[in-house]
Amino acid sequence: MASAERLDGDVLAARLRQDLKARVAGLRARGVVPAMATVLVGDNPASLSYVGRKHADCAEIGIAARDIRLPATTDRQELLAGIARLNADPAIQGFLVQLPLPAGLDEAEALEAVDPGKDMDGLHPVNLGRLLAGRPGLLPCTPAGVLALLNHHDVPLAGRHVVVIGRGALVGRPLAMLLSMPGVDATVTLAHSRTPDLAGLTRQADVIVSAAGRTDLVTAAMVRPGAAVVGVGITYLDGQMVSDIADDVAGVARWVTPRHGSVGSLTRAMLLKNLLDIAEGVAG
Repeated sequence: MASAERLDGDVLAARLRQDLKARVAGLRARGVVPAMATVLVGDNPASLSYVGRKHADCAEIGIAARDIRLPATTDRQELLAGIARLNADPAIQGFLVQLPLPAGLDEAEALEAVDPGKDMDGLHPVNLGRLLAGRPGLLPCTPAGVLALLNHHDVPLAGRHVVVIGRGALVGRPLAMLLSMPGVDATVTLAHSRTPDLAGLTRQADVIVSAAGRTDLVTAAMVRPGAAVVGVGITYLDGQMVSDIADDVAGVARWVTPRHGSVGSLTRAMLLKNLLDIAEGVAG
């Protein structure tokens, strides 16, 4: 079999940013300045990098961005007070609290403190609950990015078997809900660390999405010829981000994400899409 078609999230994200730029121009023409904020507690190197990229995307497409940095010593009351100020600030349509938080701060509590109507990440229990109820509003960004990538490359999903590896609240569980919604209509199996015979399961799949964060977790021997394989989980190897998907998968799959870098740029694009959805709603 010829080498797999590359599911390149960076290329699609660049196209989406152009669409978002046009939406920003439309809002500004109506007198609305789209504005977001990020809250970063501490100096986690990966988080610093992620936040920097988000702000670079905002600068590219014309979104005003407020970069709020808090020391690692920030306590619960200070963090919640900062979130409350952003909830009440009419100049900020959406914001996010960058995870992970330093030890001693409750990530679930911080996410729940965000106004659901300003939840750019789409991770507030209200927004996740709407997805579960089949009435999605602000979508979790990485699952939305995965779906956009598959649709862009015309990967068949309706009636197909998708195996999602990883049951986390950020990717696995909401992605399973999103893929099984009417209009997408995939049949989804959610696998995890306690799943027996994972390889036997993935060999039955038309699409595999791995969000486990384990280098080379999915190998060619685990993939049915002609399947689509998406690596969401990443680890750091020799200072470089590496996905869950081994190199040899490209010789078996019909579609596959690259080993270095996967859907991070798409996640950021979906984040800004959520912001503009909020801003356009505010603008009426």
